[in-house]
Amino acid sequence: MEEKLIPQEEKERRVSQLNGWKLTDEKFIVKRYRFQEFLTGVQFVNHIAEYSEDIQHHPFISIDYKMVTLKLTSWNAKGLTELDLSCAERYDELYDSIK
Repeated sequence: MEEKLIPQEEKERRVSQLNGWKLTDEKFIVKRYRFQEFLTGVQFVNHIAEYSEDIQHHPFISIDYKMVTLKLTSWNAKGLTELDLSCAERYDELYDSIK
């Protein structure tokens, strides 16, 4: 999939349509997911890792006890792309299926 940058004037609007994702530094989107149990968060990260490996697009992942933070950007495009937004939607679906 070709990674085409989302135009600057569209970024905030497009990110605001995502559930809980925030635009940072004009090229990343970030979201924190909270879990009731530590191991449920780890299980979520494993699902994220499998999906990300399948599509060869990997987020930054941070596990802080019961909180998992995901941060996305497209390095080849040097910013935010449709692939990042579609990944964010998929990660939300994975969260909804596991929480």
